[in-house]
Amino acid sequence: MTIPLRTLEALRSVAESGSYAAAARQLNVTQPGISQHVRKLEEGYGVVLFVREKGKLHPTPLCERLCDAAERVISEYETLEQMLRRHGSLTKGELSVGLGNAMPGMSVIAAFNKAYPQVALQVTTGSHDKIMRQVINHTVDVGILPEVPKDGRFRRQVLLTNNVVAIVPLSHPLASAEAVTCEDLLRHRLIFRTTGSSTQKVLDRYFRRHDVSPAPFLTLDNRDGVYEAVVNGMGIGFVWRTGTGRNEDVKQLRLLGADTSSAEVVFAPVERKMETLNALFGLVDGIELR
Repeated sequence: MTIPLRTLEALRSVAESGSYAAAARQLNVTQPGISQHVRKLEEGYGVVLFVREKGKLHPTPLCERLCDAAERVISEYETLEQMLRRHGSLTKGELSVGLGNAMPGMSVIAAFNKAYPQVALQVTTGSHDKIMRQVINHTVDVGILPEVPKDGRFRRQVLLTNNVVAIVPLSHPLASAEAVTCEDLLRHRLIFRTTGSSTQKVLDRYFRRHDVSPAPFLTLDNRDGVYEAVVNGMGIGFVWRTGTGRNEDVKQLRLLGADTSSAEVVFAPVERKMETLNALFGLVDGIELR
């Protein structure tokens, strides 16, 4: 039985999103089409790939291993397509960028677009772990993230030093302060990010430095969700200081008692040789970040 690329994409999307409907929206196809891909695999090989719990589809251990393999296959297909469609030319090329934070990454993209308007830009956002994986797999050409390891795999350039800060609504008792201690935080409900978030990696280190391991009131998988939960009074959230320009409804508070800083880095695989990448790295030093 030959497994089409579309089937692998459907399998991965269902595993990531937890439903056929969400996977269909991601791939811009019909829900019956997605479920048919999965059903053909299960029936063709006599296996179970998903189990439903509380209305959500969860991949079986076999499915998780298949998704890992599918990720590699899809990545190779996408790499081949990219090689054929473009070669990073500054006259007719394309550049794909993976962002963990909207800012300062968007400032870099805007500066590049102004300097090279003929280059088509594709921007992907996601968790730290997702963008790291996409850069390593060549799914995107370049990433902009904090917490990027210093090793020989990457060509890297620091944009700025960023800090994780707490955010509270303007009506919160702590909103009159400029900074908070760990003890202050532990008196309130806390909103965390999911595993794989660079924000949460730094925050976990902060609490370990104080020998505490607080349980969050709420855990969310994206920055906008944290922001909205904080604005609606559900607790104290945590974001990168320059991670968003949406600060009109919240107060940022520095975290006292331990370092929460990290360099925001532009990085790409060293083997990625593209004219557009060279131009982007060349712009970084001259970009005025807000």
